[in-house]
Parts: sequence; C-alpha cells; structure tokens
Amino acid sequence: MRWDNLSAPPDEGTPDGAAPATPPLPLALPGAIARTFDTPGFAGMTFYEVRAKSIINRVPGQSRVPFEWTINPYRGCSHACVYCVAGDTPIFMADGRTKPISELEPGDRIYGTERQGAYRRYVVTTVLDKWSTVKRAYRVTLEDGTTLVASGDHRFLTERGWKYVTGAMGGAGQRPYLTTSNRLIGTGRFAAGPKESADYRQGYLCGMVRGDGTIGVHPLRNSWSHQFRLALTDKEALDRTERFLRESGVETRRAPFGQAKPNRRAMEAIRASGMQKIDAIKELVRWPDAPTDDWRLGFLAGVFDAAGSCSLGVFRISNCADDILGRTADALDHFGFRWVVEDSGRPNRLRQIRLTGGLPSRLRFFHLTDPAITRKRTVAGAALKCSAKLRVVSIEDLGLELPLWDITTGTGDFIANGVVSHNCFARHTHTYLDLDAGADFDRKVIVKVNAGELVRRELAAPRWRGAHIAMGTNVDCYQRAEGRYRLMPPIIEALRDFANPFSILTKGTLLLRDLPLLRQAAEVTRVGLSYSVGFIDEELWHAVEPGTPSPRRRLDAVRQLTDAGFEVGVLMAPILPGLSDGDESIEATVAAIAASGASSVTPLALHLRPGAREWYAHWLAREFPHLVPRYRQLYRAGAYAPQAYQRELTARVRIAARRHGLHRGERGDNRGLPAASPPPPPEQLSLLEV
Repeated sequence: MRWDNLSAPPDEGTPDGAAPATPPLPLALPGAIARTFDTPGFAGMTFYEVRAKSIINRVPGQSRVPFEWTINPYRGCSHACVYCVAGDTPIFMADGRTKPISELEPGDRIYGTERQGAYRRYVVTTVLDKWSTVKRAYRVTLEDGTTLVASGDHRFLTERGWKYVTGAMGGAGQRPYLTTSNRLIGTGRFAAGPKESADYRQGYLCGMVRGDGTIGVHPLRNSWSHQFRLALTDKEALDRTERFLRESGVETRRAPFGQAKPNRRAMEAIRASGMQKIDAIKELVRWPDAPTDDWRLGFLAGVFDAAGSCSLGVFRISNCADDILGRTADALDHFGFRWVVEDSGRPNRLRQIRLTGGLPSRLRFFHLTDPAITRKRTVAGAALKCSAKLRVVSIEDLGLELPLWDITTGTGDFIANGVVSHNCFARHTHTYLDLDAGADFDRKVIVKVNAGELVRRELAAPRWRGAHIAMGTNVDCYQRAEGRYRLMPPIIEALRDFANPFSILTKGTLLLRDLPLLRQAAEVTRVGLSYSVGFIDEELWHAVEPGTPSPRRRLDAVRQLTDAGFEVGVLMAPILPGLSDGDESIEATVAAIAASGASSVTPLALHLRPGAREWYAHWLAREFPHLVPRYRQLYRAGAYAPQAYQRELTARVRIAARRHGLHRGERGDNRGLPAASPPPPPEQLSLLEV
C-alpha cells in the first residue's frame, strides 16, 4: 500500500477497523431508527438512536486478538466540541475578580446567571470542566469597545435570546446568529486590574490607615509611648495591610481584638509600637504632593476596604475627614467615575460619597482598584439589564485558526469579558459529560439505546458460556455521548449479575462515574481496566488527540482507580514516530504512568489503518512536512511500522519502566480485587487511531 493510496474503509464489525475521519452514514442501520436529531449541546453532530437486534458480537476468526467477543454500544464518536473563546478572555470570578479562561480549573467558583422572575440575575456557580481546541476565530466588537474572540459556533446572550457568532437563517443549517442590529447582555468589558507596585502599596496603606487605623503618642511616667493599631473583622484587608507594612520594613504583631459577641464576626488587630516604626508608618501614609495613578488606585482600594460599603446595589465611602473625602473625590474624578456627596446630618459631619452609574460603574471600580475584601464585591442576585452600550458593531473573520477555550458550568453559562456567554452543553446533561477538547472527527453517532436490555437477554441465553467480553475495542464506550445516554451502567450491571468476566479499554475519564458498579462486579468476576496514554506533551495532545481528555486527566483517573483497588494497565499508545518516540518523551511519559500507580505499561507504535491513514497523512503534511518521507518509509508495507522499529521501541520503554519501578505483576496487594486483563495487542486498538 502506498502512503498516498486511498483504500476502502474496513468492515465496521471487526475490532481492528478504524473508522474514516468522516464516515458515510451506513445504508442499513441495525434495527429501526427510533429518532434522528441534532442536539444543541453537540453542535453539528447527529445521533441516530436505534434499537439493535444484537449486542454481543463475535470477533472474526482471522483476527489475532486475545478475545472472542465484544460489546460496542456506540458506532461513531462524539469526542468533539466547538464552542470556544480566546484563552486570555477574562472570566468573572465569584470573589469579584477576573481570571483568563485558560487559567481556570474545575472546581473554581465563578459567576453565571439564572432567570428569577422577570430578570436574569447573577448567581455563583462552579466550573465543572475545561478544555481547549484550535478553531477558526472571529472577533466580535461592541459599541463600548469590548472585543471578544470566539469560534463561529460560540453563543452569546442578546436582547433576542442566544445567538451564534456566525450562522444562517433558512435551510438545513439554520441557526440564529449575531448581526449588527443585536445588543449583548451584560456590563461590557472588564477593566484591567492594578499592578502591585510600591506606589499602589503606599496608596493602599494611606487609605486603610487613615480610614480606619489609629496612630497615637501617649505620655508615660518618664517617656512617650508610640502606638499603631488597625482592628478589622475582615481578615483579607488585615492580611494585605500586614503584608504591605512588612514589605515596607514595618513588622507588626497580631492578636484578637475586643470581646467576642454572639452573631457578630470576631475582630482581629495588628499593632506596632516604638518611635521608629510609628515614624515609618506616618511616612508611608503621608499625602503625596503629586500622586501617581498607581497611588490613586491603591488609595481607593484602601479607603473602600476601611470605610466603604456596597449593599443592595448602593456603593458608598463614608468618612468625617475633609482631607480623606477630598482625596477620594479627586481620585474618582481622575479615573472618570461619577459620584455625589450625601450628608448624613449627624453632629460629627459624617458624609458619604455615593458612586453612580449602576453595576457597570461598580464593577469597573472593583476591577480597576482591587479592594481586598471580597464580601463587599458580591453581585449575586443583581439583575442583568441592557443599559450598557453593547450593540454589535462588527463581526470579523480573522482568517486564522487560533487556540480557543471553553468551560462547562453549573448554570450552563458564564460571564466572558462582561457579557453572558453560553457554555458547551445544556444544563441537564453537562454534569455527566466527559469533556476536554474539541475537533470535528466523526459527526454521526449511532446509539444502540437498548444495549443494556440486550446484554442481559443475551447473557441469559442457554447457548452463552460466560466468555470474556472486551469493550472499547472499536469505539470508545466512554466517549462524551455516554454522558447523555448512560448505556454503560446497565451493561455493567448485567455483566455483574451474571458474573461474566469483562474488560474495558478507554481514554474517557467518565469511567470514574461507574466506579461503584465496577467494584461490585469485581467482587464476583474478573474485571480488567486499561487506559491509553501515548504521550504527555500537551501541545502534541491538542494537535493529535483533541477530542479526548488530556493525558494528565487520564492518568489522574488511573490513580483513582488504583486507589480503589484495581490494577490498571496503561497502553502507551499511540507512540508517534518523530513526534513522541524520542528518549525525552518516552522517559517523561513512563515516569508519569508509573507515578499514576499503573500496574503495567505496554508500548504500541502508531497503527494506521485505511481512513485514519489518509487523515493522518494530510495532517502530517500540513503540520510536520519534514516527517512525511520518514512515514512513507516506515508505513510503505501497510498499517504497521516495521517489526525492527517496534522491537526497538518496546525495549526502550521497558528500560524506562524498570528505571521507574514499573514491573508487571509486582504491584502487591490489590485489596482482593481481580487483576487487570493483559493489555491487548495492536489489533484491538482501533480507538487509539489518530
């Protein structure tokens, strides 16, 4: 077979047959089509729900695999996602600050929205997953100057509902999309936060100490006592003040302050004494003759922490001192804020500077100055309104494919640079989805919706003899579609109830969802679990395996399964000639596999069956053209690399495995659970195909 040959796809019934990158829809589906639909959460993917006639399939006799029977509840793969925004897009965090989307992690608390009564309101939600991909990028520019870089499939909330960045009206590909007549919902672009410079620190100390601290000199019998004290209920501001003083050369001591009272937050105080320290603090909080921008930002943050409040949408800074109020007003003017002064009417001449301009103005203050106290920065419960100038001015095709990111959240949305952004999947399914990245591989997935009942019926048949059943041998049974359809739990339950031995090979971390069932099955039969991890290089993973969980997440799953008592084998596959077969890559990958607690590692070189072969050749010529001659040489005889190359690769991996203490059969106690089945040879690994 020549490198550039195009061959007919292999029989889909064989476990070593790799589906083409874009397989044709089968002419005859197994069983009757129950429903065909395009799910909003799986953009562009079509799921063909069928009632299959059989589910336990015999492997053809000519195959060399070490098992005879397989179960494949899916045909086609949904390891793909296309809803993404640029990695530097600031996301609104639950503490009132922002963080680039690329730096978020599952478990982070952020703001989303929920409809409550007549309004959609801000609520705190959780990041459930994060992944990245490379997609054609578009720049959306809004009237206030906000810019958003996203894929054409990303959705934003407008005054007329959710709309894609690009799309069409009418025809098969119909979907609502943004135009220059739309207005997005939110506050508009977030202000950049301050740099923690020496001037910012000094400004913060000035605002905090003058706003709520005490500096005094008291007479003693033969001398004078120089004292400083700052007592607060909010430890965040006390921590920052203590740190800023220490970095300025003033050490303080900390202790509880006052008498603890029921239903009141306890207070703590930092103190300093001695003329030298007090003089240093006085110098730090001295009014500057020519304040810098950094000083003004620090001062506004400090005086807000000391004397500010923000409740029920009303932002105030209260004080009696003319100089403090004057400096506050001057700094607000300098940065373009609008404000009014309100007199309390009290004898002490307490006055309040109230910020106007609504939520956009309040958020701009918080992001621009960065006060320490997060409870004062909450916007939970605030209504989203269309007061900001967020009309779409332009939608520009950048003509580039860029790294883009997306997250899944508990509310199904998040706040991206001040506007409401939809995440990948509908709220009722996202918590069960196994996500990590996206690319358009197989777009049509056949779902055998009656797989569970078929397995139970066929295991109960008198002719069934309890042979080992391998899963994940043709299509990953824990692909993302499993999060929606949940076919695997009833399959495992049936295998458990009939004490039938089985094994699972996967790249999907969704396997962990079924850990309780796997443990129950392992009590009565042999259960083998294996993961495939060919390399740990993140850039290579994004390029070659964008539709799968990251290698690190897969190895985290191995660790969790190992901690649960299973012996988990890792197939170091596929190893890519010229890309991941170097000594450094092998060493790093084997070390990570050993650290995960895997019981064994089996190296497998890239296996290029027809279909995958053509796709990979096209990708290689585009991304690494200098490697094309080498691949033509290695794969000139067919789908497999030469035996000499495979033996040399295996020897190098085994040497690295011994170096890291990874030896088959030497794990020791596995808490009474059955050992993993031996890893299969290359013929089994069609799901490892690129």
